[in-house]
Amino acid sequence: MTDQPVARAAQWRATLTALGMLPVLILLAVGFHLLSGRFLSFGNLSIVLQQASINIVLAAGMTFVVLTGGIDLSVGSILAAAAMVGAIVSLVPDLGMLGIPAAVAVGLLCGVANGAIIAGLKLPPFIVTLGSLTAIRGLARLLGNDTTVFNSNLPFAFIGNSTVLGVPVLAIIALATILVSWVILRRTVLGTWIYAVGGNVEAARLAGIKVSLVLLFVYAMSGLLSGVGGLMSLARLYAANGLQLGQAYELDAIAAVILGGTSFVGGIGSLIIAVLSNGLILVGVSDIWQYIIKGLVIIVAVALDRYRLGR
Repeated sequence: MTDQPVARAAQWRATLTALGMLPVLILLAVGFHLLSGRFLSFGNLSIVLQQASINIVLAAGMTFVVLTGGIDLSVGSILAAAAMVGAIVSLVPDLGMLGIPAAVAVGLLCGVANGAIIAGLKLPPFIVTLGSLTAIRGLARLLGNDTTVFNSNLPFAFIGNSTVLGVPVLAIIALATILVSWVILRRTVLGTWIYAVGGNVEAARLAGIKVSLVLLFVYAMSGLLSGVGGLMSLARLYAANGLQLGQAYELDAIAAVILGGTSFVGGIGSLIIAVLSNGLILVGVSDIWQYIIKGLVIIVAVALDRYRLGR
């Protein structure tokens, strides 16, 4: 008889662990709808998805890095540089669509450079990506001559401003990114190696895992997805700015990974951040208080999640 309550309690704990921060996301959405009366409208939810999509893509790349015990502070700068190159190439007559591969390639190259330095020289990821954050930001400003590059006839603007069956294309890209990342991490040998490196680098090396190649891969992935994020930003805004675009995006990406957990590849965390930003605007909270409230909510949510996992 006593086994049944214990089994139910164990099942309940397993369910809570699987849900992660999803209940927090639902409570925030319902709360903002009750306060504003229009949060859960189709139009506003579409805006929230668009706002969250870019951060979801960045958070997916950050997840790969975090799982190895590293961090990538340069994702916002890489996004800006990729968007700037994409914008410049899109202005070339009859070759504007080449802006898509150009932006993604820039992100990939920056990520490979980060990974090569970290894996090859065995330098701390924090220091390397902090340096590249500044250097790549300067490069983005240099490429645009420290001005905003516009293209009102951007040939791939549909990526940022159209829908498929009512779902924003940006959201579809974000969902595809989550699915591909999840498959790599949970259904491939490479994913097993990534977890092994994050668990114990020396044990992974002794087990025959090429740690350097794993590190090169995860930072390349982070850079690649930052390039995709730059493309998404450019497609949505029709413009790129080396100074302002992507500022502090690395913080949102890291917060998304912490909030959502790696099981959802940062998706739930990105949605929580987007819901907070959108909901506070609808309720009429000032910009200054938005920063304070978002920071406090993130801290409380993570604390509750850690307590839940501990229990």
